Amino acid sequence: MAFVMWMTGLPCSGKTTLVRKLQETVPNLAMLDGDELREWLSPKDFTKQGRDEHNVKVAHLAKLLYSHKVPVAVSLVSPYIENRTRARSIIDAGGAFVEVYVKCGLDECEKRDVKGMYKKARTGEIKAFTGVSDPYEEPPSPDISVNTQDEGVDESARRLAEFLGSRNLV
Repeated sequence: MAFVMWMTGLPCSGKTTLVRKLQETVPNLAMLDGDELREWLSPKDFTKQGRDEHNVKVAHLAKLLYSHKVPVAVSLVSPYIENRTRARSIIDAGGAFVEVYVKCGLDECEKRDVKGMYKKARTGEIKAFTGVSDPYEEPPSPDISVNTQDEGVDESARRLAEFLGSRNLV
């Protein structure tokens, strides 16, 4: 069965890692990774308007895959509540849209940052970086939350798979 799982959280919180783990058990799960998509879908515009436009493009791409019965996991910071609300509206998947909050503390995210983005943001080399110089609005009522700071990848992925199963989505 198709679904759209919208993974949101700070940069380096573990969104993409969790999707890769889920791909081991969820057949045909397509991953739309925000960083990868930005390379060819949107310019590297991290202003609020640029982020909003990127989120809309990713939502339309997820909707296209969903309409062809492909299960989709979107790994995207999507820092603003309005981004996620708009994505849910664009995709219009009813109960098959799952908002996942990948919770992880800022300090831990910085430790995991192999690209050095947080360091560049703190020195001003990267402007409007989520969690440092731009806000991240935590989801007030996600469908499910996983805490990747306290749980291992296997445990978080297992919980997500169980949740999808409880909704008859896998």
